[in-house]
Amino acid sequence: MLEGIVIKSTGSWYDVKTPSNEIIPCRIVGKFRLSGKKLTNPVAVGDVVGFEMANNENVGTIKEIKPRKNYVIRQSPRKKHFLHILASNVDLAVLIVTIREPNLKQGFIDRFLLMTEPYDIPVHIVFNKSDCYGEEDLLMYEYLKMIYEKIGYHCHLCSATEQEGLEVIQEILKDKTSLIAGQSGVGKSTLVNALDDKIDLKTNEISDFSGKGQHTTTFAEMFPLHFGGNIIDTPGIKTLSFNHLEVKDVAHNFREFFIASSNCKFSDCAHRKEPACAVKNLIEEEEISELRYINYLTIINEIEEQNYWEIHSKEY
Repeated sequence: MLEGIVIKSTGSWYDVKTPSNEIIPCRIVGKFRLSGKKLTNPVAVGDVVGFEMANNENVGTIKEIKPRKNYVIRQSPRKKHFLHILASNVDLAVLIVTIREPNLKQGFIDRFLLMTEPYDIPVHIVFNKSDCYGEEDLLMYEYLKMIYEKIGYHCHLCSATEQEGLEVIQEILKDKTSLIAGQSGVGKSTLVNALDDKIDLKTNEISDFSGKGQHTTTFAEMFPLHFGGNIIDTPGIKTLSFNHLEVKDVAHNFREFFIASSNCKFSDCAHRKEPACAVKNLIEEEEISELRYINYLTIINEIEEQNYWEIHSKEY
């Protein structure tokens, strides 16, 4: 059996790169699952796979997925009972956001971190389009930087169009396999192109009509970097939901909540109305971000509401 790494996924075909740098289009046969869960894409970019060549064809069939060291997974945006793997075997994740054009949705940062935290994947939050920022926007950046760097995430300011702040990001990416993600319109493709001029991703402007970004990346794909390492570019993300998680999963993966929870009165504390909650005490003392806490409550309320309707819809 031959072996290679998946560098592109189009849903039904997978490009597999062999150790000799040959690219073999491959299909899959049979079903692959993840901990018994249904997947929209059983094979992900970054997977190391075993495959066999088809007779008289220059295509292969994937027979085996080698053990993953990690993966970044989300609820499928189209099939709510399925999961979708964004990428596997990554060294770090880079989340691209903006404060302007389009306006920042801060809750999205915490939702993204909820995907990477279970595997302790280091995350760098890059605030792009700094050339569009006014004084209040820069103050907002410093405020968010304080929140996230305090709990161990890294924040950077850059402008892809003005070529500012790129050297720091290049140094972060060097010799690593990095997932690049962000909502539509944040300039992800423009930034990737600016980081390595040998990569030429298609880019679109913000829609004048809606003020929202337009999708430019259709499928996940891995690209080598001329200065060393690889990036996995992913389609722009509109929303992130988590009906595959339970409340305790969310609580465990807000890292500062998890650390503080050892001092809660109840071991199963959800940090809402329970007495003697260490998390709520630290929020009152401004040691834990109230902004993060609001986002946490929004996510767990969504999960409980989804679960409620799932249960009661079966009664009718």
